[in-house]
Amino acid sequence: MPVDPLYIEDTDDWLGCPTPLETCRHQLALYENEFEELNLQLQQSRERIFKLVEMHAAASAECETLRSQLSVAKSEALDASRRATDIETNSNWELMANDKHIAELRTQIRILSGDNPFKDPFPHQRDNS
Repeated sequence: MPVDPLYIEDTDDWLGCPTPLETCRHQLALYENEFEELNLQLQQSRERIFKLVEMHAAASAECETLRSQLSVAKSEALDASRRATDIETNSNWELMANDKHIAELRTQIRILSGDNPFKDPFPHQRDNS
């Protein structure tokens, strides 16, 4: 039985071919599944973003704490360096004072021993040859 050329594209009555309504329902079901999947992905992304914001806030707070601790440590190190410099300066002055005192005592010992402390201990000798 020949088919009229006007009805060649009309496949609604073929066995196994969906009707336009069934095609629309199927497409709607696909869109609904995609919509649900996108909503799930959006919810998961929002949760991840919220966790990242919390982690950033915690890291920022820790960073501020560490900055303040670093500032305190730098100040303490500077104070310790100043104290060490003061101690070294005082020690050097005390050593110089002790050396001067020892030199004076040695001079007095030489005077009391009968030596001339201002005499050259290594007199220059002339070569008479």
